[in-house]
Amino acid sequence: MSFRLDGKTAIVTGGGRGIGKAITKRLAGAGANVVIASRKLDALEAAVQDCAGLDGKVAPVVCHVGKADQLQNLVAETGKLFGPVDILVNNSATNIGQGPALDVSDEALLKTMEINVLAVHRLIRLLVPKMIERGKGGSIINIASIAGLRPQPGGLCYSFTKAGLIMATRIWAMEFGKHGIRVNAICPGLIQTDFSEYFWKNDEHMARLKATQPLPYLGQPEEIGGMALYLASDESSYVTGQTMVVDGGATAR
Repeated sequence: MSFRLDGKTAIVTGGGRGIGKAITKRLAGAGANVVIASRKLDALEAAVQDCAGLDGKVAPVVCHVGKADQLQNLVAETGKLFGPVDILVNNSATNIGQGPALDVSDEALLKTMEINVLAVHRLIRLLVPKMIERGKGGSIINIASIAGLRPQPGGLCYSFTKAGLIMATRIWAMEFGKHGIRVNAICPGLIQTDFSEYFWKNDEHMARLKATQPLPYLGQPEEIGGMALYLASDESSYVTGQTMVVDGGATAR
């Protein structure tokens, strides 16, 4: 068994910053060639520079995951750059419509579903048939959230879609396992990224976290990257359909 990923090709959506960039650095550091995707080319290019010198290559592809044609282009460009995909990390997400449930609009719920669930489903439909045809298995890693395990106050859209992603992960694992394709989810707790700054810049929220969380500090993107590397590698060859919680013990209470 090994954590090495030499000769493997990976796609990481939302790979330009935060958790996505941390995962990219771990995968490329283990030898994988990684295509990172997001809407902003400048963030992608900065991430590529940050990954210079790692064992694997990192390349950017601009992609709005909410657009089906752009997902198709992402898969096609990845094939041209590095060959067939072995590892898919679905990290892109949105968190809109914060507030009371009765105030959530149709548009906010549909947009959150499009990015957090439908985009994942579309990528899996594009890639899994090719993985099956190759017969070499694969690893799909969905970045969910502890908000999908317990309600996030004022977060109907986010909690609902992340819970759905966790259940979809289990179903995909059941259906794809016979082909050697593993599907798992990671549920981060509060991690210090731009995406979650609404929470960690709130003094009251942070005081409560430090007073109640078993590991009383704010999680870092690299701590999710380590779990992703494990799930991408042969070290997790007998792990599928699982929800790996990385939250400093927040949900243990």
